[in-house]
Amino acid sequence: MLDFLFVNWNVNPEIFHIGSVSIRWYSILFVSGFVLGWFIFKWFFKREGVPLKLLDPLLYTLLIGTIVGARLGHCIFYQPDYYFGSWKGFWEIFMPWKGGLASHGGTIALILAMWWFAHHYGKKYNFDFLWILDHLCIPVCFAGMFIRLGNLFNSEIYGDVTDLPWGFVFLRNGETLPHHPTQLYEALSYLLLGLALMWMYRYRLEKVRRGTFIGIFFIVLFGMRFLIEFIKEPQVGFEENMVLNMGQLLSIPFIIVGIVLLVYARVKDMPAMIVYPEKHKPQPTHYAHSVSRTGEDGNPETVGRTSDNVRQSGGSI
Repeated sequence: MLDFLFVNWNVNPEIFHIGSVSIRWYSILFVSGFVLGWFIFKWFFKREGVPLKLLDPLLYTLLIGTIVGARLGHCIFYQPDYYFGSWKGFWEIFMPWKGGLASHGGTIALILAMWWFAHHYGKKYNFDFLWILDHLCIPVCFAGMFIRLGNLFNSEIYGDVTDLPWGFVFLRNGETLPHHPTQLYEALSYLLLGLALMWMYRYRLEKVRRGTFIGIFFIVLFGMRFLIEFIKEPQVGFEENMVLNMGQLLSIPFIIVGIVLLVYARVKDMPAMIVYPEKHKPQPTHYAHSVSRTGEDGNPETVGRTSDNVRQSGGSI
């Protein structure tokens, strides 16, 4: 193998630190996903008439749901023996900097958080749970891209050994052979999916049915995740003897839900964008008011007949 064809990756995951407090690339990229999502939702809200005052509670709900869900997902799905087997491990559940975050857990928590958000605000502002999921999945693609780039800076969650020229040698982990940079594979797939969904929203929103965006999102994102997992190194020991690893097993239900959502969108045939009820009906003229009260000849019994005559003659009431 020719060493110069590979990428020797030895980036410090810390940008700087002051005393015991450090700022890491992962943290900056993680927060960047939420900041970008805030601006994307601002565009959504302006286009569809949702009050911008909902942006802040939406951001807080997303942030809390993502962190709590992703942390619990890692603890429950990947290392339950450690985190629930001793008090030391249990208290580390509340220390996300000690351990990991799982995207599947974050996704489940986001769905639950958005159900609460839609239930709390949706009826008043004319959107439902599926509408919020349809719109949420677009910025989530870009947030997922940032998170995977953060994994790259942490030199974690990479793939098997490869002889392909874009292999990364993760020197900080003591690796001497190049590995698949699966963080970049996933980041690229999330970016392309996000751009495709953004294009659909920008140019095809009037034709898209509700549930289509989130259906495509589940199928493509977790489908790519399922495939990329084949070349990933096991994250925990018990995955070494599994035909499908935990990431793949957790991806299958989301892919199935995505297919169901596309079928639902076609059958239900609801617009993806908000359709407001008619708020202002045309007000009758002063002449119509007088006709409705007495009729043209002053006789209340001629009200219906008079109105019919006006309509038949092509006049306005």
